Amino acid sequence: MNIRLFKPSVGREELQSLEASFTAAWLGLGPRVSEFERKWSSYVGCRESVGVNSCTAALHLALSAYRFPKGKKVLVPELTFAATAMAALYNGLEPVFVDIDERTLCISLEDLDRKYDKDCVAVMAVHFAGHPAEMDRLVAWAKTRGVKVIEDSAHSAGGKYKGKTLGTWGDIGCYSFEEKKCMTTGDGGMISSDDAELLQPLRHSRWVGINKDTWERYEANQLNNRDANSWYYEISDIGYKYNMNDMMASIGLAQLEKLEGMNRRRESIIKQYTAGLKGCGKVREALPYHPEHSSYWAFMVRVPDREAFILHMKEHGVATGVHYMPLTLHPLFMKYKGETPLAYAIWGELVTLPLFPDLTDEEVAYVLSCIQAYEAKSG
Repeated sequence: MNIRLFKPSVGREELQSLEASFTAAWLGLGPRVSEFERKWSSYVGCRESVGVNSCTAALHLALSAYRFPKGKKVLVPELTFAATAMAALYNGLEPVFVDIDERTLCISLEDLDRKYDKDCVAVMAVHFAGHPAEMDRLVAWAKTRGVKVIEDSAHSAGGKYKGKTLGTWGDIGCYSFEEKKCMTTGDGGMISSDDAELLQPLRHSRWVGINKDTWERYEANQLNNRDANSWYYEISDIGYKYNMNDMMASIGLAQLEKLEGMNRRRESIIKQYTAGLKGCGKVREALPYHPEHSSYWAFMVRVPDREAFILHMKEHGVATGVHYMPLTLHPLFMKYKGETPLAYAIWGELVTLPLFPDLTDEEVAYVLSCIQAYEAKSG
């Protein structure tokens, strides 16, 4: 048996949604993006959302919304995808790496307090693998210090913490729709907030700084045939080619209808994994998984001899992965290295197991049987 690590769950519904864009012959930034933005805002429970081509773009623009002075500092968890820290560099800000919580692998609130100084202007709160950071405590901490909270929900679409949707706790929430995530648009991302005025300039930023996108100009032309200047636009600030397009949004609209079902299927698989790992001595779950009302993107285990385990699983046709290296192990971030001992100690044991909605119970059982075989072999 050969089992993939991740697999997008797409089918007829996505093809039918794409057909609507084909029929309209509008594939770029257009009405489907606007529709997806409205439906996403309704789903998560926020006032405004802006569709972009990746969560990396979302994080970059989210920080840019505040126009922080160059050289100010952004608090970032040591263990996360590079884009979380890249967003600080894109904006001319300095990343300050914060250690992780040993239990949840999310940002450590204790180390956050140690690393904070008066030059810190924002914190990037990551829900690692989809496990919620302690947002109530983190938001309260940030408010007393005037620190903005950018919620990196790349690993979590549809999850809740204490009844509130992840991505809506902070000042701005950023989501990923990359093909491996909880839902997909192929690639893609979303910026969400209750502060519609704050997000409005980001609509221009995502479209090379142009104050009226192509669809807006097209609509204006259709509505007023007497206006020869409906084509006119202005650029008053720097922008980027970060827009979502109608092809991506068409897939997203179909995926959004499926998201609850896909998350519930992941819940079922995680429950099977956690039950199957009970009694294991060497392979244990990396997080305190609480699958109910969750949106876990990845299922991770901790294994002391990681390389031996990965090779064992590979020999039996089971794909695995490692997410992620501590960022200050990468040459780009080495000069920002601080004291983050837990991240450095724990990451060397982390292994990601297959998790996607189309994974069958038979395949889950097979993965667990391979783990049991490893346990038996390694004594």
